[in-house]
Amino acid sequence: MNRTAPLAGIGVLAVAGLALAGCSGSTTTPSDGGAVTITYTNFISAGGNEDNLQKIVDAFEAENAGITVEVKTLPYADYFTALQTDLAGGTSSDVFDIEFANYAAYQQSGVLAPLEGVDTSAYQTSLADAYATDGTQYALPSSFSNVVLFYNTDLFDAAGLEYPTPDWTWADEKAAAEKLTDAAAGVWGDYQPISYHEFYKAVAQAGGEFLTADGELGFNSPEGVAAAEWLVGKSGTTMPTAEQGAGTPDFDSGLFAGGKLAMWHSGIWMFGTLADASIGWDIAVEPGDTQHASALFSNAVAVSAGTKNKDAATKFAEFLTSSKTTVDTRLEAGWELPPIADETALSAYLDITPPTNRQAVFDSLEEVALAPSIGDGQAEMQDIVTEELTEAAAGRKTVEQALTDAESRITPLLG
Repeated sequence: MNRTAPLAGIGVLAVAGLALAGCSGSTTTPSDGGAVTITYTNFISAGGNEDNLQKIVDAFEAENAGITVEVKTLPYADYFTALQTDLAGGTSSDVFDIEFANYAAYQQSGVLAPLEGVDTSAYQTSLADAYATDGTQYALPSSFSNVVLFYNTDLFDAAGLEYPTPDWTWADEKAAAEKLTDAAAGVWGDYQPISYHEFYKAVAQAGGEFLTADGELGFNSPEGVAAAEWLVGKSGTTMPTAEQGAGTPDFDSGLFAGGKLAMWHSGIWMFGTLADASIGWDIAVEPGDTQHASALFSNAVAVSAGTKNKDAATKFAEFLTSSKTTVDTRLEAGWELPPIADETALSAYLDITPPTNRQAVFDSLEEVALAPSIGDGQAEMQDIVTEELTEAAAGRKTVEQALTDAESRITPLLG
């Protein structure tokens, strides 16, 4: 897999107080007769996959008599604040979700239990290695996903336009978006959030670097300007402005599912949500400028360093991430991709429709942009980039000024 951003330098989320939490105790204890209840807090199932998670939990309990799993599901937007509070207070669940971007901060803080005896050969090597430090496994990958270009085949057909191809560039996407936009009818040609997560990827697509190999900021560059202009230039022309509702939750997915959006930059985790949509749709590799660069995301599960039921918690973490039940459930539901190494099992994924062109999911992995990381200032950096780009989109700053201001605000955060 070629990457346009290095894997080295795992992202770090600013987590105040984690170092003080250390190995604080879990809230679970073994019950009489050897029966054990473990707790699992997650965000991965929120928003439509709660029943799929319960199917996996039920299968685990059926195969592991005496172990009961209590599940708590939180929305992604609330999850990490709640987890931070629980870890700092010593009340975290036995098993909990983390992201690739915050693994390093948690591991360094001592809140993750080392996972001995786990068969990591079941996982794709790069994903398992991402959650290991100095040869010790501290979390297990639970899924990975990436961002693709969704498009409404009905709107393309009505406009007499060819569908997006792997050779498309930004120019091709822009030309199609302009033809597909009908503001009077409330139909928009394109939607791509004006945010940090889209910007660092767009910088890579333009051939630039958000962070240089030396850890210096590199986005205030001609490539960074091109990336910012690509995002900002859509607002109010081929995609709705924030004032028109683009900043509200689920606005983009609702617009696409409702047949009012021709193209949409989003993640493959939306397949399940769109499975019953009454529109024709498919996907393609996201267009690039000078090169392709798709955003790759990974989730994982960790066992609390303070758990009183480490063996049961570890057994559940393995089942949740690599069992046949998990693989089958994820593939059938279109619920991100399991991190397993068995390519034969993954091949069944391509036969599930919609979308028809699921091969684009794997094609997008050929050139990947991983999120930059700067240490404890990560969350603030992300907010700054989004804020400055929003100012440019609103016309209150030029793109050049927004990037200059972002650079000056982020520079003191560099470790």
